[in-house]
Amino acid sequence: MSYILGLTGSIGMGKSTTAQFFREAGVPVWDADAAVHRIYAKGGAAVEPISKVCPDATAIGKVDRDALKAWIARDDTALAQLEKIVHPLVAADRADFIAANTAAPLIVLDIPLLFETGSAANMDGVLVVSVDSDEQRRRVLARETMTEEMFASILARQTPDAEKRARADFVIETYDLDSTRADVMKLIDRLTGEHHA
Repeated sequence: MSYILGLTGSIGMGKSTTAQFFREAGVPVWDADAAVHRIYAKGGAAVEPISKVCPDATAIGKVDRDALKAWIARDDTALAQLEKIVHPLVAADRADFIAANTAAPLIVLDIPLLFETGSAANMDGVLVVSVDSDEQRRRVLARETMTEEMFASILARQTPDAEKRARADFVIETYDLDSTRADVMKLIDRLTGEHHA
């Protein structure tokens, strides 16, 4: 049995970089955001069911994210309808990934809203990546498309960092790439060593 490690962290905390270090070390990493992209893409599993509840949200055989956002903004029931379609499809994608990688001693599931969706209960352990709020703000606002308002809105939907850290089995601070990579390698050794013992 593989050890299933949930990887999460608020926006700007270095989650994507940390996931990449696991990949470079040969650990299979499933990415929830990438799974959503797959099911929204042309021929993806979400296209037809979404077109039934909101025909405007699909075009040329794929889901139009901007149209989805507009629908969610104007219809209070939209998000619940969308989650009912998307969550089971994403869960199926994740289950397929785990099944395809059962020989691996460690599998990482990169899930931005791990605590928010209740997925933490399905993990053997949870890794939270973190930096202080000043560094987080600096990183996020350095993104060209980001505004203060968008940042505030995203933070409001995410479990506070202090709570994530308190609920985590492991925490890696991502101030510096070399130390983050070293911490990832140590964690891999620890989990694969303990797991085989």
